[in-house]
Amino acid sequence: MSETETRYLVVGGGMTGDAACKGIREHDADGTVTLVGAESHPPYKRPPLTKDLWSGGDEEKIWRGTDQLDVDLRLGRTIVSLDADGRLATDDAGDTYRYDKVLLATGGRPRHLPGGGADGVVYYRTLDDYRQVRGLAKDGARFVVVGGGFIGSEIAAALASNGCSVTMVFPDPGVCARLFPAELSAFVTDYYREKGVEVLAGETVEAVANGTVRTGGGTELEADGVIAGLGIEPATELAAAIGLPVDDGVVVDELGRAGGREDVFSAGDVARFPLAALGHAARVEHEDHANTHGRMVGANMAGAGQPYDHLPFFYSDLFELGYEAVGDLDSRQRVVVSWKEPNRKGVIAYVDDENRPRGFLLWDVWGKVDAARDLIRAGEPVDEAALGDLA
Repeated sequence: MSETETRYLVVGGGMTGDAACKGIREHDADGTVTLVGAESHPPYKRPPLTKDLWSGGDEEKIWRGTDQLDVDLRLGRTIVSLDADGRLATDDAGDTYRYDKVLLATGGRPRHLPGGGADGVVYYRTLDDYRQVRGLAKDGARFVVVGGGFIGSEIAAALASNGCSVTMVFPDPGVCARLFPAELSAFVTDYYREKGVEVLAGETVEAVANGTVRTGGGTELEADGVIAGLGIEPATELAAAIGLPVDDGVVVDELGRAGGREDVFSAGDVARFPLAALGHAARVEHEDHANTHGRMVGANMAGAGQPYDHLPFFYSDLFELGYEAVGDLDSRQRVVVSWKEPNRKGVIAYVDDENRPRGFLLWDVWGKVDAARDLIRAGEPVDEAALGDLA
């Protein structure tokens, strides 16, 4: 066992941890930085795991270059306890880290199927998960994808585009039904079926064993691989153990500080932060937020003092369909729609009771995220004509 002294301790080896190291280095070129990450790999980009790497992308291009920042990388390690007053962290090998400031960039863990009857399921999130599934994805291989949201829709499209037989199983009425308005979700669901994907909407998984998936309705599906994309649960245990406020994430202020402390910060997937443009707190799990929030909070650890006022966006590719989105998107919200071509190209605004935009879905509309952000921040009602200017 050993003890390390470091000015900045970054707990978490994902995109947020890397971005924080970059933010620190922009304001403190010499302070010691130690990053402790549970994976054996240095930080890498996650979106290619369901996007570019399935369409010929080069795995060598996913690395974030954290090792070029004069950062001490401690990989394959997990911080298991914090003594906040003593500024001491301990990892799962018993090594300790004395720090001046610590960042909790612990992200989240994949949600699992209920009941424990899920032998051999890949809860898709990491590079090792991608490599495992890639090894199984021979032409004609049979996959069951559990989940019809962000990850499920992307990995199903990726597998089908690589010659695999894919069945999707999820309880919602359609693909991305919690995000897209009902008519668009129905269109996308039919589109997936046209692409050869069997879609079992409104269905649950009862058990997975020996390569067989049994649904709640009694259907048995034989599979060479079973993949679940059910979202994540924020990993807040360390924060809760030292008494930091936790509410579906570690609650932070506009600088990323947790619990009113000047030496404990949190960022990325695990952090619940003030979303200034929309006037409420939020937790966001997408790449843009991981990069921007991580970098800004890292900079604030090094004394930048810059409030985070960014409105994160996200994007997805679903076969030949694609979109960018920004703000609050929930299919239960009211919408204002402007199609140039129904369900193929247009803009959907998610609005409040006064038609003020809270979020935008830019469907096959590119390069308009900043303009959409401006409309959200302006807080003025929008109609179909106003959306036509975006499309």
